[in-house]
Amino acid sequence: MNTFNSITATSRLNPFRSDAGEGQFSIFAELRAMGAVIPITVPMGNTKGQQWMITRMEEVTEVLKNPRLFTVDQSLIEGLTPSVPETTTKADSSAPTTFFSGKSMISVDEPDHRRLRRLVSKAFTPRYMESLRPSVQQIADELLDKVQEQGHMDIVKDYAHPLPINVICDMLGVPVEERAQVHVWSTAISHGLGLGVREPEVEANLRAFGDYTAQLVETKRKRPADDLISQLIAIEEEGDHLSEDELLSMITLLIFAGHETTSNLLATGTLMLLDYPEQLNKLKADPELTSSAFEELLRFNGPATMTGPRYATEDTILGGQQISKGDVVIPLLKSANRDELLFEHSEKLDIDRAVNRHLAFGHGIHSCLGAPLARVEGDVAFRTLLRRMPNLQLAVPREEVNWHFALSSQSLVTLPVTF
Repeated sequence: MNTFNSITATSRLNPFRSDAGEGQFSIFAELRAMGAVIPITVPMGNTKGQQWMITRMEEVTEVLKNPRLFTVDQSLIEGLTPSVPETTTKADSSAPTTFFSGKSMISVDEPDHRRLRRLVSKAFTPRYMESLRPSVQQIADELLDKVQEQGHMDIVKDYAHPLPINVICDMLGVPVEERAQVHVWSTAISHGLGLGVREPEVEANLRAFGDYTAQLVETKRKRPADDLISQLIAIEEEGDHLSEDELLSMITLLIFAGHETTSNLLATGTLMLLDYPEQLNKLKADPELTSSAFEELLRFNGPATMTGPRYATEDTILGGQQISKGDVVIPLLKSANRDELLFEHSEKLDIDRAVNRHLAFGHGIHSCLGAPLARVEGDVAFRTLLRRMPNLQLAVPREEVNWHFALSSQSLVTLPVTF
């Protein structure tokens, strides 16, 4: 059985340090060399029990595919008084419901998870997502039309952010004139919330986002349309299937998750290609590699560093470590996706790589519902960008590219390019 000291909040090997930056991946590599399951003493909210980081593909997959043994819901652990992480509690009882405070798919296991996911799963099938390709293509072209003549743009502001937010808002029925504000709220929330972390300004943004969603639902009740929110309202009004809190949690989750991670992926993926010019040139020469390139970009530097915490429902052994009932395990997706035991030259970007398996979209019952949509958006976005702007290059020195590092994800602040 492996034995070593816990990783502390101030440790050089704490990948969640605010100054870890792009050095996270070298830290992950050192952690994998230490073991697949490593004890940590990093503040993670109001949690009880030992905390563990899970670093390798096999063990991360085992945690994610087994909700009976590793649950997202502490209340399911018999004999353990729940101690809910701060990010999933309302600051006060009058706060509006959002997916951070209500019962959503990300905070429950079976049977509620199956019931909630089934209500929207038909809208996210690969076949239906593929049917959206023409509208995604139109949005991509319209965005690039606005900047084509000027010869430069900010990939983040002009392309990576507006493309997915317009796609998901079209699906949900969010009015065009309100989308910019939705994006402002989403960005503030994603930058200020993490596991056990809630920045002071987040509360106001969460409240505003929740209030807006509640008002949007009331508008759709009075004037239903051909959109997903109206369909969910109809389901909720039938009774038994969806409560009001679940409805609001579901909609805020779909709005937030439906664009935030894809935005980060499109911007980060563009930078990764610019960092590897031989791979970029190969992709420009053969656009049919776009699908495999997208999967490799997901593996190499996907949008999520980790999943939400899981709680052991009973004593067990994982990766040679004794895990006790009530212990907290933190699956590190980005580390698992560079596991040397599974991927040859795992620290290298290779768009020819046959990526049969990665965890960028998670795994098991909580795998990303929007993965088929993200794949269509990514395929269209990269094909269109490189076809229309083949001379794409950074407009600033690489060291001046600015990142925002949150506990659970990283995003580019800006990505100035010329073409």
